[in-house]
Amino acid sequence: MANISYFNTKISVLTLLLVFFFPKSSSTSSSITDSFIQCLNKRSDPSYPISGLIYTPGNSSFPSVLQSYIRNLRFNESTAPKPILIITAKHVSHIQAAIMCGKQNRLLMKTRSGGHDYEGLSYVTNTNQPYFVVDMFNFRSINVDIEQETAWVQAGASLGEVYYGIAEKSKTHGFPAGICPTVGVGGHISGGGYGTMMRKYGLSVDNVVDAQLIDVNGKVLDRESMGEDLFWAITGGGGVSFGVVLAYKLKLVRVPEVVTVFTIERTLEQDLSTIAERWLQVAHKLDNNVFLRMTLDVVNNTRGEKTIRGKFMTLYLGSSTDLVTLVNKDLPELGLRNSDCIEMSWIESVVYYAEFPSGTPTSMLLSRVAQSIRLGPFKNKSDYLKNPISKQGFEFIFEKLKELVNIQVDFNPYGGRMGEISEFEKPFPHRAGNIAKLQYVVFWNETGSEARNQNLNKSRMLYEFMTPFVSKNPREAFLNYRDLDIGVNNHGRNASIEGMVYGHKYFKETNYKRLTRVKARVDPYNFFRNEQSIPTS
Repeated sequence: MANISYFNTKISVLTLLLVFFFPKSSSTSSSITDSFIQCLNKRSDPSYPISGLIYTPGNSSFPSVLQSYIRNLRFNESTAPKPILIITAKHVSHIQAAIMCGKQNRLLMKTRSGGHDYEGLSYVTNTNQPYFVVDMFNFRSINVDIEQETAWVQAGASLGEVYYGIAEKSKTHGFPAGICPTVGVGGHISGGGYGTMMRKYGLSVDNVVDAQLIDVNGKVLDRESMGEDLFWAITGGGGVSFGVVLAYKLKLVRVPEVVTVFTIERTLEQDLSTIAERWLQVAHKLDNNVFLRMTLDVVNNTRGEKTIRGKFMTLYLGSSTDLVTLVNKDLPELGLRNSDCIEMSWIESVVYYAEFPSGTPTSMLLSRVAQSIRLGPFKNKSDYLKNPISKQGFEFIFEKLKELVNIQVDFNPYGGRMGEISEFEKPFPHRAGNIAKLQYVVFWNETGSEARNQNLNKSRMLYEFMTPFVSKNPREAFLNYRDLDIGVNNHGRNASIEGMVYGHKYFKETNYKRLTRVKARVDPYNFFRNEQSIPTS
């Protein structure tokens, strides 16, 4: 990577105390914005002017800049909070200036890399505090070194760009990360990052060997200078609690020249309850090269009646002949045939799993325009499954899904490498003992508060219904499936207690305590914060 220059700015303890603990001034919003912009222009490198990269609500381009990376249209309504300005940073000094000037003007800072965060916390806030957004989409360089089997990837790059960049250099290398190509690297990796190769190679964070971060004092740190505790924290604990992640150095993994995929659908009329019961018994025990996801949703059958559809989508790092043998040995109920399987390159499987139309060129991965069929408002929740569900249990779940209608449940199989890595190795603790990670998705097309509240309530109804089936004490959750329903932090005198509510679900107790110790050391005045960030105490 190119050398990155930075300003080594020191802020006195006295200044920080004035910024964070003295009462808010009576300055108008306009004067705060003006003061902030003046500070940004003064502090950024004059060789890289920041003035043309600042967008305020008075700028005609402000709506398009804000909306371009809003992936959940639940937060694109006129009533949603808006930042006082957006900085589309192009140089490190722009980010450093944003941090220092944000502190000076008592503003809340949001960092956005891809905009896929489920609760929109990279561009909205539930507080009344004025805030601004640093958009990282210009920080998207990808430098692949096949000889060293590594790649330096900047935080604003999309997963699709990363996959394509690797495939340009090698047909036998890849990286274990998510299936949606427009997700930004910064948020995805810092929160854990999982995908179709996790049973073979673990999570994205299990394959990160270095990082670059701008801390609260504007210093650019790498793994050596930040220390192992902070490096550990930003590889699974969420980077936004500790600074601004600039880039990650990834360890590439080996993939065969030919992989195999298939998608099979079965309904209630095809004995789906038996197949689902068997899936839970074997999917996490299959060969590590097999990732066999099960998705349940509601469709109409040939008679126009509601039924449950199970979609079984697979990536196998090997040939179709071997895959059919493996699956039919342990899951004969699925009825897999050779004709169901498609052999292709690994990069083509990325396009396939993203559910692009057949024949879509791999260059589509370079598009940063979200292609998902769910380009509307949605709400997600997560759970972890540690015990099998009986056939009768599935039948109860199916009835609930038919009642709720516009809801989907993804079962992502565990086992393999995920059961071999210690839960303390990274902040992400959900390792051995899990059969699957569950994701609940409610999606709708209507706008307005009534539709939003009705559908949010549906997600909560299903979450409550699933209580007997899933993990307990704590009921675990996945940070990258951010869910404000499980706890919110106001960062006041109860910050420690409020943080534990969601912190133990995302990280479990031991890892959460370690994250709070790191936070207290590197950001003692809690500049980097949101509704579910790591508190200082």
